[in-house]
Amino acid sequence: MGEDTAGYRIVDGHNDVLLRVYEGLLDGSVGSPTIPDDDVKSFLEGDDDVKSFLEGDDGVGSFLEGRDGHVDLPRAFDGGLAAGFFAAFVSNDLDPESPDLSAIDFDAGEVPPPVDPLVAARATHDQLALLSRWADAHDRFRTVESIADLDACLVGDCLGAIPHVEGAGGIAPDLSNLEALVDAGLRSVGLTWSRPNAFAHGVPFLHGSTPDHGPGLTDAGRSLVRACNDRGLVVDCAHLNAAGVRDVLAETEDPPVVSHTGVHEICPSSRNLTDEQLRAIADGDGIVGLTFATRFLHPDGDDDRELPLSVLLDHLDHAVDVAGVEHVALGSDFDGATVLSAVDDVAGLPGLFDAIEDRGYSRRECELLAYGNWRRVLAATWDG
Repeated sequence: MGEDTAGYRIVDGHNDVLLRVYEGLLDGSVGSPTIPDDDVKSFLEGDDDVKSFLEGDDGVGSFLEGRDGHVDLPRAFDGGLAAGFFAAFVSNDLDPESPDLSAIDFDAGEVPPPVDPLVAARATHDQLALLSRWADAHDRFRTVESIADLDACLVGDCLGAIPHVEGAGGIAPDLSNLEALVDAGLRSVGLTWSRPNAFAHGVPFLHGSTPDHGPGLTDAGRSLVRACNDRGLVVDCAHLNAAGVRDVLAETEDPPVVSHTGVHEICPSSRNLTDEQLRAIADGDGIVGLTFATRFLHPDGDDDRELPLSVLLDHLDHAVDVAGVEHVALGSDFDGATVLSAVDDVAGLPGLFDAIEDRGYSRRECELLAYGNWRRVLAATWDG
């Protein structure tokens, strides 16, 4: 059942490995938000990006200046990670027309503007293409596009990547390129990030605030939800404001998903779910992935890596008490946030489950949290 010491195969609801690798490969190209056309083939077929991820060499940490990566293939095996949602995300830094993010006062509730749709579409395509390249390069890495694919990862020694887009900025407002993205393997769609787009409004990064910021889904957003239902794509409400979440719950026919978030009752961030929202997700037989990002765990909103693991377990206990153990899972945000040092990276997942067991969770409950709940929701969405 894999190489993890705790014996659990794990499905994780969110990582930003693709963005980390992609931005590193761009290598600070001035005035070019994506790789120039004549370099695309060499980018996708080159060996450097594949080698760094698959072998976990020093190049992993060099992709982003001053940071080591949280996920590579060897550490994923050490951590028992069977599959994860690999997010294609288009940061404002990729758009040469976007204002410098240092000018955005996130603590005051400001959010960045939307990314240019053409930039977003190209960067989304490029990031998803990395998954295919990695899968072609190594027989223990594969993309997950069906329950059969996921089950193969759960019972074997293989890491599966569920292709996901975070923020949907790369999807055309008229959905004209959605089919092409599905053909490229897309299996999950996050409607927004913490900025507006053609489909929805995201929440600002505000501590001491509720998720109730701004209007609900646009007409295009409702169309996107229906289109995802028609194509068997997960609809992810992470970063979505309260009105948007209500609109998704009213529109979707599939189990609702919030891939990476925390508990508002413990950490009152606008990014976190209230008890009312937790109950609503459970009522729809959906799932909430708990983040490891410290600023959404710490009661004071501090971005402190030394936050005790007990605080993450408190979020888990509260979410389980409100929503039920069948509706809670993991959504780490590896490579996209400051992660508490008690977990540190993907290899720390067995230690997390040791702590969960010490909290009194049974073997069955830990299996639900590790993979069972994600599998149920994905089966209902992909095969329903």
